[in-house]
Amino acid sequence: MNKTIIVSNRLPLQVKNENGDFTIKPSVGGLATGMKSVHTEGNGIWIGWSGLIEEELNPELSKKVDTAIQKEKCVSVSLTEKDVDNFYFGFSNKTLWPLFHYFMEFTEFEKEQWVSYKEVNQKFADVVLENLNDGDTVWIHDYQLLLLPQLIKDKKPNISIGFFLHIPFPSFEIFRTFPWREELLRGILGADLIGFHTYDYERHFLSSIKRILHLDVNFNEITYQDRIIKVDSFPMGIDYQKFYNAALEHLAKDKKERSELQRRLDNHFQASDDTKLILSIDRLDYTKGIPNRIRAFEHFLNRYPQFKEKVRLIMLAVPSRSNVPQYQKLKSETDELVGRINGKFATVSWTPIWYFYRSMPFENLIDLYTSADIAFITPVRDGMNLVAKEYVATRTQQDGVLILSEMAGAAKEMNEALLINPNNFEQIADVLKLAIEMPLKEQQNRMQFLQKRLERYSVEKWANEFIKSLEATKKYNTTIAKEIKENALDEMLVNFKNADRKLLFLDYDGTLVGFKNNPSDAKPDEELLLLLDKLNEEKNTDIVIISGRDRETFEQWFGNKNYNLITDHGVWLKKKNKDWKMLEHIKNDWMPNILPILETFVDRTPGTFVEKKKYSLAWHYRKADPELAQIRTIELNTVLTSLIANNDLSVLKGNKVTEIKSSSVNKGRAASRWLTQANYDFIFAIGDDWTDEYMFEELPDSSYTVKVGATKTKAKYYVKNNKSVRELLKSFIVS
Repeated sequence: MNKTIIVSNRLPLQVKNENGDFTIKPSVGGLATGMKSVHTEGNGIWIGWSGLIEEELNPELSKKVDTAIQKEKCVSVSLTEKDVDNFYFGFSNKTLWPLFHYFMEFTEFEKEQWVSYKEVNQKFADVVLENLNDGDTVWIHDYQLLLLPQLIKDKKPNISIGFFLHIPFPSFEIFRTFPWREELLRGILGADLIGFHTYDYERHFLSSIKRILHLDVNFNEITYQDRIIKVDSFPMGIDYQKFYNAALEHLAKDKKERSELQRRLDNHFQASDDTKLILSIDRLDYTKGIPNRIRAFEHFLNRYPQFKEKVRLIMLAVPSRSNVPQYQKLKSETDELVGRINGKFATVSWTPIWYFYRSMPFENLIDLYTSADIAFITPVRDGMNLVAKEYVATRTQQDGVLILSEMAGAAKEMNEALLINPNNFEQIADVLKLAIEMPLKEQQNRMQFLQKRLERYSVEKWANEFIKSLEATKKYNTTIAKEIKENALDEMLVNFKNADRKLLFLDYDGTLVGFKNNPSDAKPDEELLLLLDKLNEEKNTDIVIISGRDRETFEQWFGNKNYNLITDHGVWLKKKNKDWKMLEHIKNDWMPNILPILETFVDRTPGTFVEKKKYSLAWHYRKADPELAQIRTIELNTVLTSLIANNDLSVLKGNKVTEIKSSSVNKGRAASRWLTQANYDFIFAIGDDWTDEYMFEELPDSSYTVKVGATKTKAKYYVKNNKSVRELLKSFIVS
């Protein structure tokens, strides 16, 4: 039975070594909860680091740990202390974490740590491959393993791989500063489905794909090598029922059953009928904006002094990466701010901030969630933020107010919260006042919408939706042409050798030669000319170079060759030993009207130019910024559509080019006309863009039609690139 392999930096287990005795407890984090249905309840295994370094374990203890972990349907990746220092505390948390959260001032680019990052990703790949069988599915999680998808795909190209990033993906302007950006992007592209929490992160990723790797992106689909990769957003949820039911049980408790923390919270409310508790819960991380939040609260007390002694901010800061210098500095800054503000505002009976620097058990979190009138969550950058969702889930009376930073991924789906800019203290102060004074009816209206959405899109549904989409990519990639190799290639060559009369249609740009920034630089090289000469000498074989190029260019390049040539998409024909012949009598009097429009787009779009042919005009944008070019092509298409409606003209969208030509000519029409020349029993056609689709469509079903590049096409087969084209054509040479 096929299985699903989940891969993350850490296993969903808490493994402790106490003098050789190991205790293993399940983790209670959001990812562990969300993957429960895929992992423990399904046929899956989880691969990750146990938290124990090699130096802590001798061979006997290591075997003991592995056995215990395997009972939990997990497999451990062994890491050394140096691995953890350079890969995790180093590159992952001193380079990727700050860079992806827009904290460039904290970002370090250390070559040694990058090398370690690659080595550890390879260690993960080795363990995955040891446990991987054909037909399995792999789901990789988060920024520590960005290279892993491609490492697996290189060894197991037919395995279905999903990747999900749980932190933001930065804008192109930030990501482009990363020294090893191409390698990182190609690592991610080993996946068949790439998931993000929000569309913004998805959009930033696709922008980097287009601008750095110069790959074709069609909406949320990336064409890469021989695959189409899908990119989508899946906002992660929580175990809604767990928090909701825990809150119900908590509220049903007798006073005597309440925790010490809850009794202290109750004392706060007994002080006055209009007292309010404001809750802040975060890991102590610079991305969470904790100092800003404290300063904003100070600004609120100064601006609205009537709330002194009536509101209290409870801050729970969970320790995080305490051995990283930035986090140590953040801890000191937070301690100083809390101390200063409490010293400034405190009275005998009131302290404005209750500050806890610790982790708390689940029961105490429920104490805080159910007691707080307001949740105050203001990260300066956050991939999602599940605390906001947990607070909403515990509000069983549908009261309470959520104040949420618009910089958190959760803000995209929680519009009923009071959204704020975490850097705008005036706005935050006003919103705090609004939250404190908000009527119960409005609180309930907002909370009702939030709870319905969160209950419906739980963490389990998030996991299931991703797996379902990953499964769909398997079917999706079967809709493109099959790569022509092995059996199909052997069959084609046998048919070629046995045929009495053979015909080869060969596109030029993007097929016989690669694309150039300047079309005039794409003249045939000596290797290509030698290959074409040999094909042209094959017995009973007609080769036809069929192109959108103009006649004058082909005359210059191939005038001394005895090839069959079709140019201008089918306007001109030159047979072996014959002069040029016009196949279609078309007008070009429309060109002076269209040319100024194209030149306007050249002026507005740096890196583009117009190629003037005898019977067509082509606007090339290969060197332009891909996102600007995408916008301009839509604009140009809109303008041209209205102009050419009554002029018998067509707009062809090729590879980084838009071409305007007569509707009465295309490669399909020209190919069909050629077929009347002889009774061919072997027909082959190869091309790379939309102009060749006409040819694929018009040729008989028995023809071998081949697309250059894996994409949706009417062709039956595909090859990866120009190098593959030449290798394929060489196989036709038998004499």
